[in-house]
Amino acid sequence: MELFEKCRRFTAPRRLMAAGYYAYFQPISSAQGPEVTVNGRQLIMVGSNNYLGLATHPRVKEAARRAIERYGTGCGGSRLLNGTLDLHEEVERKIARFKRRDAAILFSTGFQTNLGVLAALGGKGDLLVTDRWDHASIVDGCRLAFGETRRFRHNDMADLERALREGRGRGTLIAVDGVFSMEGDIANLPEIVRLARAYGARVMVDDAHATGVLGKGGRGTPEHFGIEKEVDLVVGTCSKALASVGGFVAGPARVIHYLKHQARSFIFSASLPAPCVAAIGAALDVIKDEPERRERLWENARFMKRELGALGFDTGASKTHIIPVILKDDRLAFRFWKLLREEGIFCNPAVSPAVPKGRALIRTSYMATHTPEHLDRILTAFRKVGKRLRVI
Repeated sequence: MELFEKCRRFTAPRRLMAAGYYAYFQPISSAQGPEVTVNGRQLIMVGSNNYLGLATHPRVKEAARRAIERYGTGCGGSRLLNGTLDLHEEVERKIARFKRRDAAILFSTGFQTNLGVLAALGGKGDLLVTDRWDHASIVDGCRLAFGETRRFRHNDMADLERALREGRGRGTLIAVDGVFSMEGDIANLPEIVRLARAYGARVMVDDAHATGVLGKGGRGTPEHFGIEKEVDLVVGTCSKALASVGGFVAGPARVIHYLKHQARSFIFSASLPAPCVAAIGAALDVIKDEPERRERLWENARFMKRELGALGFDTGASKTHIIPVILKDDRLAFRFWKLLREEGIFCNPAVSPAVPKGRALIRTSYMATHTPEHLDRILTAFRKVGKRLRVI
Protein backbone atom coordinates (compact mmCIF):
# COMPACT_ATOMS: atom_id res chain seq x y z
CA MET A 1 0.00 0.00 0.00
CA GLU A 2 1.23 3.50 -0.83
CA LEU A 3 2.03 5.34 2.40
CA PHE A 4 -0.85 7.83 2.29
CA GLU A 5 -3.44 5.31 1.08
CA LYS A 6 -4.44 4.58 4.69
CA CYS A 7 -5.34 8.26 5.06
CA ARG A 8 -7.65 8.13 2.03
CA ARG A 9 -9.40 5.05 3.42
CA PHE A 10 -9.88 6.67 6.84
CA THR A 11 -13.46 7.82 6.28
CA ALA A 12 -15.36 7.19 9.52
CA PRO A 13 -15.04 10.76 10.89
CA ARG A 14 -16.09 12.25 7.55
CA ARG A 15 -19.18 10.06 7.49
CA LEU A 16 -20.09 11.29 10.97
CA MET A 17 -19.53 14.89 9.86
CA ALA A 18 -21.77 14.44 6.83
CA ALA A 19 -24.53 12.95 8.99
CA GLY A 20 -24.25 15.68 11.65
CA TYR A 21 -23.03 13.35 14.38
CA TYR A 22 -19.41 14.45 14.69
CA ALA A 23 -18.85 15.21 18.37
CA TYR A 24 -15.14 16.09 18.47
CA PHE A 25 -12.93 19.19 18.18
CA GLN A 26 -15.85 21.45 19.07
CA PRO A 27 -14.48 25.05 19.19
CA ILE A 28 -15.22 26.66 22.57
CA SER A 29 -14.93 30.44 22.71
CA SER A 30 -15.11 30.91 26.49
CA ALA A 31 -13.42 29.71 29.66
CA GLN A 32 -13.97 26.18 31.03
CA GLY A 33 -16.79 27.00 33.39
CA PRO A 34 -20.09 25.27 34.16
CA GLU A 35 -21.38 26.97 31.02
CA VAL A 36 -19.42 27.45 27.79
CA THR A 37 -19.97 29.22 24.50
CA VAL A 38 -19.95 27.13 21.32
CA ASN A 39 -20.77 28.81 18.00
CA GLY A 40 -22.36 31.67 19.87
CA ARG A 41 -24.61 29.41 21.95
CA GLN A 42 -24.47 28.88 25.71
CA LEU A 43 -24.23 25.22 26.70
CA ILE A 44 -24.03 23.59 30.11
CA MET A 45 -20.62 21.92 30.31
CA VAL A 46 -20.82 18.37 31.62
CA GLY A 47 -17.72 17.07 29.87
CA SER A 48 -14.87 19.03 31.43
CA ASN A 49 -12.10 17.83 33.74
CA ASN A 50 -11.98 21.22 35.49
CA TYR A 51 -13.37 19.41 38.51
CA LEU A 52 -12.83 22.06 41.18
CA GLY A 53 -13.50 25.00 38.87
CA LEU A 54 -9.99 26.38 39.41
CA ALA A 55 -9.30 27.20 35.75
CA THR A 56 -11.07 30.52 36.33
CA HIS A 57 -10.14 31.05 39.99
CA PRO A 58 -8.79 34.60 40.55
CA ARG A 59 -5.75 33.39 42.53
CA VAL A 60 -4.77 30.91 39.82
CA LYS A 61 -5.16 33.46 37.02
CA GLU A 62 -3.23 36.10 38.92
CA ALA A 63 -0.36 33.70 39.61
CA ALA A 64 -0.10 32.98 35.89
CA ARG A 65 -0.11 36.70 35.06
CA ARG A 66 2.67 37.43 37.55
CA ALA A 67 4.76 34.59 36.16
CA ILE A 68 4.49 35.97 32.63
CA GLU A 69 5.71 39.35 33.83
CA ARG A 70 8.73 37.84 35.56
CA TYR A 71 9.68 34.89 33.34
CA GLY A 72 8.02 35.51 29.97
CA THR A 73 6.03 32.95 28.00
CA GLY A 74 8.60 30.18 27.47
CA CYS A 75 11.85 28.74 28.82
CA GLY A 76 13.69 28.24 25.54
CA GLY A 77 14.93 24.74 26.22
CA SER A 78 14.68 21.48 28.12
CA ARG A 79 14.84 21.12 31.88
CA LEU A 80 18.15 19.26 31.62
CA LEU A 81 19.94 22.18 29.99
CA ASN A 82 18.69 25.76 30.26
CA GLY A 83 14.97 25.30 30.96
CA THR A 84 14.87 24.82 34.73
CA LEU A 85 13.51 27.83 36.60
CA ASP A 86 13.57 28.31 40.34
CA LEU A 87 9.78 28.25 39.98
CA HIS A 88 9.87 24.66 38.67
CA GLU A 89 11.79 23.50 41.70
CA GLU A 90 9.57 25.46 44.08
CA VAL A 91 6.39 23.87 42.69
CA GLU A 92 7.99 20.42 42.58
CA ARG A 93 8.70 20.72 46.30
CA LYS A 94 5.09 21.81 46.83
CA ILE A 95 3.78 18.79 44.89
CA ALA A 96 6.01 16.46 46.94
CA ARG A 97 4.67 17.93 50.19
CA PHE A 98 1.08 17.70 48.95
CA LYS A 99 1.52 14.05 47.97
CA ARG A 100 3.57 13.33 51.14
CA ARG A 101 6.54 12.06 49.13
CA ASP A 102 10.28 12.70 49.24
CA ALA A 103 10.48 14.42 45.86
CA ALA A 104 8.66 15.13 42.61
CA ILE A 105 9.39 16.29 39.07
CA LEU A 106 7.21 18.13 36.56
CA PHE A 107 6.83 16.91 32.99
CA SER A 108 5.38 18.98 30.16
CA THR A 109 2.20 16.85 29.98
CA GLY A 110 0.59 14.06 31.93
CA PHE A 111 0.84 11.78 28.89
CA GLN A 112 4.60 12.36 28.74
CA THR A 113 4.88 11.55 32.43
CA ASN A 114 3.63 8.00 31.98
CA LEU A 115 5.69 7.56 28.82
CA GLY A 116 8.85 8.65 30.60
CA VAL A 117 8.36 6.84 33.89
CA LEU A 118 7.33 3.48 32.45
CA ALA A 119 9.94 3.45 29.68
CA ALA A 120 12.70 4.38 32.13
CA LEU A 121 11.76 1.87 34.83
CA GLY A 122 10.63 -1.04 32.65
CA GLY A 123 14.05 -2.27 31.51
CA LYS A 124 15.00 -5.49 29.79
CA GLY A 125 14.00 -8.45 31.94
CA ASP A 126 11.50 -6.39 33.99
CA LEU A 127 7.74 -6.86 34.05
CA LEU A 128 5.05 -4.17 33.77
CA VAL A 129 1.57 -5.23 34.89
CA THR A 130 -1.38 -3.03 33.93
CA ASP A 131 -5.16 -2.95 34.12
CA ARG A 132 -6.89 -3.42 30.76
CA TRP A 133 -8.79 -0.16 31.29
CA ASP A 134 -5.69 1.93 32.08
CA HIS A 135 -5.24 5.20 30.22
CA ALA A 136 -3.64 5.22 26.76
CA SER A 137 -0.54 6.92 28.19
CA ILE A 138 0.16 3.86 30.35
CA VAL A 139 -0.40 1.59 27.36
CA ASP A 140 2.01 3.62 25.22
CA GLY A 141 4.57 3.93 28.02
CA CYS A 142 4.65 0.15 28.26
CA ARG A 143 5.12 -0.11 24.50
CA LEU A 144 8.21 2.09 24.76
CA ALA A 145 9.70 0.04 27.62
CA PHE A 146 12.10 -2.82 26.91
CA GLY A 147 10.45 -4.93 29.60
CA GLU A 148 7.53 -7.31 29.14
CA THR A 149 3.96 -6.08 29.66
CA ARG A 150 1.09 -8.19 31.00
CA ARG A 151 -2.45 -6.85 31.32
CA PHE A 152 -5.05 -8.10 33.77
CA ARG A 153 -8.84 -7.94 33.47
CA HIS A 154 -10.29 -4.71 34.78
CA ASN A 155 -10.13 -4.55 38.57
CA ASP A 156 -9.94 -8.36 38.65
CA MET A 157 -7.62 -9.20 41.52
CA ALA A 158 -7.51 -12.92 40.75
CA ASP A 159 -6.28 -12.13 37.25
CA LEU A 160 -3.75 -9.67 38.66
CA GLU A 161 -2.41 -12.38 40.96
CA ARG A 162 -2.11 -14.74 37.98
CA ALA A 163 0.04 -12.19 36.14
CA LEU A 164 2.21 -11.65 39.22
CA ARG A 165 2.58 -15.36 39.89
CA GLU A 166 3.64 -16.04 36.29
CA GLY A 167 6.18 -13.22 36.46
CA ARG A 168 7.56 -14.02 39.91
CA GLY A 169 11.27 -13.35 40.41
CA ARG A 170 11.51 -10.36 38.07
CA GLY A 171 11.61 -6.66 38.75
CA THR A 172 7.89 -5.87 38.60
CA LEU A 173 5.85 -2.65 38.53
CA ILE A 174 2.05 -2.64 38.75
CA ALA A 175 0.72 0.51 37.05
CA VAL A 176 -2.96 1.40 37.44
CA ASP A 177 -5.28 4.36 37.17
CA GLY A 178 -6.56 5.47 40.56
CA VAL A 179 -9.86 6.63 39.09
CA PHE A 180 -10.69 5.23 35.66
CA SER A 181 -11.34 8.11 33.31
CA MET A 182 -14.32 6.83 31.32
CA GLU A 183 -16.47 5.10 33.93
CA GLY A 184 -15.39 6.77 37.17
CA ASP A 185 -14.78 3.60 39.17
CA ILE A 186 -11.85 3.33 41.57
CA ALA A 187 -8.98 0.85 41.49
CA ASN A 188 -9.03 -1.78 44.24
CA LEU A 189 -5.84 -0.27 45.59
CA PRO A 190 -5.74 -2.02 48.99
CA GLU A 191 -5.81 -5.44 47.33
CA ILE A 192 -3.35 -4.33 44.63
CA VAL A 193 -0.93 -3.25 47.36
CA ARG A 194 -1.40 -6.51 49.26
CA LEU A 195 -0.64 -8.59 46.18
CA ALA A 196 2.31 -6.39 45.29
CA ARG A 197 3.91 -6.98 48.66
CA ALA A 198 3.21 -10.70 48.49
CA TYR A 199 4.97 -10.99 45.11
CA GLY A 200 7.74 -8.41 45.62
CA ALA A 201 6.33 -5.87 43.14
CA ARG A 202 6.22 -2.08 43.22
CA VAL A 203 3.03 -0.03 42.74
CA MET A 204 2.50 3.09 40.64
CA VAL A 205 -0.86 4.88 40.69
CA ASP A 206 -1.87 7.36 38.00
CA ASP A 207 -4.04 9.75 40.00
CA ALA A 208 -4.90 12.08 37.11
CA HIS A 209 -8.61 12.08 37.96
CA ALA A 210 -8.22 11.71 41.72
CA THR A 211 -5.73 14.46 42.58
CA GLY A 212 -7.53 17.30 44.32
CA VAL A 213 -10.71 15.25 44.54
CA LEU A 214 -10.33 11.99 46.48
CA GLY A 215 -9.18 11.76 50.08
CA LYS A 216 -9.76 14.04 53.04
CA GLY A 217 -7.13 16.49 51.80
CA GLY A 218 -7.63 15.84 48.09
CA ARG A 219 -4.36 13.90 47.88
CA GLY A 220 -5.88 11.15 45.77
CA THR A 221 -6.62 7.44 45.78
CA PRO A 222 -3.92 6.35 48.29
CA GLU A 223 -5.23 8.88 50.83
CA HIS A 224 -8.81 7.82 50.07
CA PHE A 225 -7.93 4.28 51.16
CA GLY A 226 -5.53 5.31 53.94
CA ILE A 227 -2.54 3.56 52.37
CA GLU A 228 -0.35 6.44 51.20
CA LYS A 229 2.83 4.86 52.57
CA GLU A 230 2.12 1.60 50.75
CA VAL A 231 2.13 3.11 47.23
CA ASP A 232 5.59 3.56 45.74
CA LEU A 233 4.97 6.14 42.99
CA VAL A 234 2.15 8.58 42.34
CA VAL A 235 1.71 10.05 38.86
CA GLY A 236 -0.69 12.86 38.09
CA THR A 237 -1.67 15.45 35.55
CA CYS A 238 -2.01 19.17 36.10
CA SER A 239 -4.68 19.61 33.41
CA LYS A 240 -7.66 18.58 35.52
CA ALA A 241 -8.23 19.68 39.12
CA LEU A 242 -4.92 21.59 39.04
CA ALA A 243 -6.27 23.84 36.27
CA SER A 244 -3.18 24.07 34.08
CA VAL A 245 -1.19 21.65 31.93
CA GLY A 246 1.72 19.33 32.69
CA GLY A 247 2.25 16.17 34.67
CA PHE A 248 4.22 14.97 37.68
CA VAL A 249 5.59 11.91 39.36
CA ALA A 250 6.23 11.84 43.11
CA GLY A 251 8.05 9.20 45.11
CA PRO A 252 11.32 8.22 46.80
CA ALA A 253 14.14 10.72 46.22
CA ARG A 254 16.44 8.11 44.67
CA VAL A 255 13.79 7.11 42.12
CA ILE A 256 12.98 10.71 41.21
CA HIS A 257 16.70 11.43 40.79
CA TYR A 258 16.97 8.44 38.43
CA LEU A 259 13.96 9.56 36.38
CA LYS A 260 15.34 13.10 36.08
CA HIS A 261 18.29 11.64 34.22
CA GLN A 262 16.70 8.66 32.43
CA ALA A 263 13.14 9.59 31.42
CA ARG A 264 13.47 10.57 27.77
CA SER A 265 10.16 12.44 27.58
CA PHE A 266 11.48 14.66 30.39
CA ILE A 267 15.05 15.12 29.19
CA PHE A 268 14.26 15.80 25.55
CA SER A 269 11.10 17.91 25.87
CA ALA A 270 10.80 21.65 26.17
CA SER A 271 10.31 22.89 29.71
CA LEU A 272 6.83 23.65 31.03
CA PRO A 273 6.27 27.45 30.69
CA ALA A 274 6.31 29.56 33.82
CA PRO A 275 2.65 30.69 33.69
CA CYS A 276 1.54 27.04 33.67
CA VAL A 277 3.85 26.18 36.56
CA ALA A 278 2.68 29.16 38.62
CA ALA A 279 -0.95 28.19 38.03
CA ILE A 280 -0.23 24.68 39.35
CA GLY A 281 1.32 26.08 42.51
CA ALA A 282 -1.61 28.43 43.08
CA ALA A 283 -4.13 25.63 42.47
CA LEU A 284 -2.45 23.52 45.15
CA ASP A 285 -2.80 26.42 47.57
CA VAL A 286 -6.51 26.81 46.78
CA ILE A 287 -7.10 23.07 47.25
CA LYS A 288 -5.64 23.40 50.75
CA ASP A 289 -7.40 26.68 51.59
CA GLU A 290 -10.84 25.97 50.12
CA PRO A 291 -11.87 22.39 50.99
CA GLU A 292 -15.49 23.42 50.50
CA ARG A 293 -14.93 23.17 46.74
CA ARG A 294 -14.22 19.47 47.06
CA GLU A 295 -17.28 19.06 49.30
CA ARG A 296 -19.52 20.76 46.73
CA LEU A 297 -18.12 18.56 43.98
CA TRP A 298 -18.98 15.42 45.94
CA GLU A 299 -22.46 16.73 46.73
CA ASN A 300 -23.03 17.29 43.01
CA ALA A 301 -21.61 13.88 42.08
CA ARG A 302 -23.69 11.96 44.63
CA PHE A 303 -26.84 13.81 43.55
CA MET A 304 -26.30 13.11 39.84
CA LYS A 305 -25.40 9.45 40.40
CA ARG A 306 -28.58 8.96 42.41
CA GLU A 307 -30.88 10.88 40.07
CA LEU A 308 -29.56 9.42 36.80
CA GLY A 309 -29.97 5.96 38.30
CA ALA A 310 -33.50 6.79 39.48
CA LEU A 311 -34.39 7.75 35.90
CA GLY A 312 -33.37 4.26 34.82
CA PHE A 313 -29.97 4.93 33.26
CA ASP A 314 -27.10 2.47 33.62
CA THR A 315 -24.31 4.40 35.36
CA GLY A 316 -22.03 1.41 35.85
CA ALA A 317 -19.76 1.11 38.86
CA SER A 318 -18.94 4.83 39.15
CA LYS A 319 -18.15 6.02 42.65
CA THR A 320 -16.81 9.44 41.71
CA HIS A 321 -17.48 12.70 39.91
CA ILE A 322 -17.16 10.89 36.54
CA ILE A 323 -20.52 9.28 35.81
CA PRO A 324 -21.11 7.34 32.58
CA VAL A 325 -24.46 6.74 30.97
CA ILE A 326 -23.80 3.36 29.39
CA LEU A 327 -25.62 2.82 26.09
CA LYS A 328 -23.49 -0.04 24.64
CA ASP A 329 -24.26 0.79 20.98
CA ASP A 330 -21.96 3.25 19.14
CA ARG A 331 -24.69 4.67 16.89
CA LEU A 332 -27.01 5.15 19.81
CA ALA A 333 -24.29 7.03 21.69
CA PHE A 334 -23.84 9.50 18.82
CA ARG A 335 -27.60 9.99 18.43
CA PHE A 336 -27.90 10.54 22.19
CA TRP A 337 -25.06 13.07 22.10
CA LYS A 338 -26.64 15.03 19.24
CA LEU A 339 -30.02 15.29 20.93
CA LEU A 340 -28.39 16.37 24.20
CA ARG A 341 -26.55 19.08 22.27
CA GLU A 342 -29.88 20.29 20.91
CA GLU A 343 -31.08 20.50 24.51
CA GLY A 344 -28.10 22.72 25.42
CA ILE A 345 -25.80 20.12 27.01
CA PHE A 346 -22.09 19.77 26.17
CA CYS A 347 -21.04 16.17 26.89
CA ASN A 348 -18.74 13.52 25.43
CA PRO A 349 -19.70 10.32 23.61
CA ALA A 350 -17.12 7.57 24.12
CA VAL A 351 -16.86 4.61 21.77
CA SER A 352 -14.17 2.02 21.03
CA PRO A 353 -11.19 2.24 21.40
CA ALA A 354 -11.75 4.79 24.21
CA VAL A 355 -13.98 2.16 25.83
CA PRO A 356 -14.25 -1.61 25.16
CA LYS A 357 -16.37 -2.63 22.18
CA GLY A 358 -20.02 -2.95 23.10
CA ARG A 359 -19.69 -0.49 25.98
CA ALA A 360 -20.32 2.87 24.26
CA LEU A 361 -21.35 5.57 26.68
CA ILE A 362 -21.96 9.23 27.33
CA ARG A 363 -19.24 10.39 29.70
CA THR A 364 -20.43 13.04 32.13
CA SER A 365 -18.17 14.73 34.64
CA TYR A 366 -19.12 17.29 37.25
CA MET A 367 -17.60 20.39 38.74
CA ALA A 368 -17.76 22.12 42.09
CA THR A 369 -19.13 25.16 40.25
CA HIS A 370 -22.24 23.44 38.86
CA THR A 371 -25.30 24.92 40.55
CA PRO A 372 -28.49 23.04 41.44
CA GLU A 373 -30.11 24.79 38.47
CA HIS A 374 -27.43 23.43 36.14
CA LEU A 375 -27.92 19.91 37.48
CA ASP A 376 -31.71 20.09 37.12
CA ARG A 377 -31.37 21.21 33.49
CA ILE A 378 -28.95 18.36 32.79
CA LEU A 379 -31.37 15.83 34.28
CA THR A 380 -34.30 17.28 32.33
CA ALA A 381 -32.34 16.91 29.10
CA PHE A 382 -31.29 13.34 29.88
CA ARG A 383 -34.86 12.39 30.78
CA LYS A 384 -36.22 13.86 27.55
CA VAL A 385 -33.59 12.28 25.31
CA GLY A 386 -33.64 8.97 27.14
CA LYS A 387 -37.38 8.62 26.64
CA ARG A 388 -37.22 9.75 23.02
CA LEU A 389 -34.60 7.11 22.19
CA ARG A 390 -36.33 4.51 24.41
CA VAL A 391 -33.29 4.09 26.63
CA ILE A 392 -35.48 4.61 29.70
